[in-house]
Amino acid sequence: MIFSPPSLLQKLCFLLTILLASLTITTSKNHTLWSHEGEAVGSPMVVRKGNQFVLGGQPFYLNGFNTYWLMILAVDPSTRGKITETFEYASAVGLTVGRTWAFNDGGWRALQQSPGVYDENVFKGLDFVVSEARRYGIRLILSLINNWKDFGGKSQYVKWGNEAGLKLTSDDDFFTHPTLKAYYKANVNAILNRVNTITNITYKADPTIFAWELMNEARCPTDPSGNTLQAWIEEMASYVKSIDSNHLVEVGIEGFYGPSTPNRQQFNPNTFSAQVGTDFIRNHRALGIDFATVHIYPDTWISNVVSNTYLQFVGSWMQSHIDDADKMLGMPVVFTEFGVSVKDNNFSVNFRDLFINIVYRNVMNSAMRGGSAAGSLLWQLFPEGVDNMDDGYAVVLAKYPSTSNIISLQSKKIKTFTIPSLRG
Repeated sequence: MIFSPPSLLQKLCFLLTILLASLTITTSKNHTLWSHEGEAVGSPMVVRKGNQFVLGGQPFYLNGFNTYWLMILAVDPSTRGKITETFEYASAVGLTVGRTWAFNDGGWRALQQSPGVYDENVFKGLDFVVSEARRYGIRLILSLINNWKDFGGKSQYVKWGNEAGLKLTSDDDFFTHPTLKAYYKANVNAILNRVNTITNITYKADPTIFAWELMNEARCPTDPSGNTLQAWIEEMASYVKSIDSNHLVEVGIEGFYGPSTPNRQQFNPNTFSAQVGTDFIRNHRALGIDFATVHIYPDTWISNVVSNTYLQFVGSWMQSHIDDADKMLGMPVVFTEFGVSVKDNNFSVNFRDLFINIVYRNVMNSAMRGGSAAGSLLWQLFPEGVDNMDDGYAVVLAKYPSTSNIISLQSKKIKTFTIPSLRG
């Protein structure tokens, strides 16, 4: 189904809504738009309707980005400006959704220093990230824990469990042990019920937040059947929704096909990916999951030598997931990470531009026919001067005008299917 442009009456009603909001809302120094009761005014939540996102009654397609380190650098006043710069750059090229970590468990600048114990300064850093996103009209996907050891992850929870005398033997015990699940739930509860010290808005009531992500790149290789991870997803999605029924929830998996759909495993990048305990179709059928997520990394999954094989894979990988979202899941699918590393052999900016263009074109082809592809998030957008955080995938728009133009053009195309973000 293709949405027709809004009628003149719809446009007038929309403009009237904005006018009325502007007459009743006071704008504070930080440009946030809130009532004194902490209720968001004039900026509705993005919701899901069938296989599409809806904002203010109209379809919402997104063009977005990842910048994982925002909270960490927001803690230090000397680097806090990099958060503002990131949102400035994103806004300038029309990006509307950003994805970042709302976790750092143990270690340097930990948000959660130990189970249920938080560093208030780090939490204030996350408050700043959310408030700046709001100021620049950008919504956020906030990830709640890492599958990997970076920034703590499930291995840190297992370490805490062993320190408490649990005698755990695998990082995947995170998914099954009652104590570790209780740690995770307590952390979720603390974040969702956090009152932002800048906006005075509870996170679970803040429309700046687009969605909660249960785990970044969740995997459970000790149980290739997928049963362990599936049970965890079902339990935790339900728990998040019990606290916050307003926001969207997604799993955070990479999109590998598993045992429930052996006929789809032909689209996986390698044979190993079917053995990591994830299952694209089954995982996204869990109650409480609102949209599907897919990552695109041919350079780590297939080969670190840039070639046309990358582009062939991108085409088949994206189309298979779009088809499944259309026909089997009936929900939006967002390609929440995609990129090419400068460390890859034969890397060139021209190839990266071509790679990005293909991802964008596949999203638009689906959107133009009313399909389930709802957008994509580049991994990852950087301002200048943060080289120490770069994993090889950083895209500094000021250095790459051709890439900046491609992103900006996609944003303009996407906006033909959406309505503007409300800004302070």
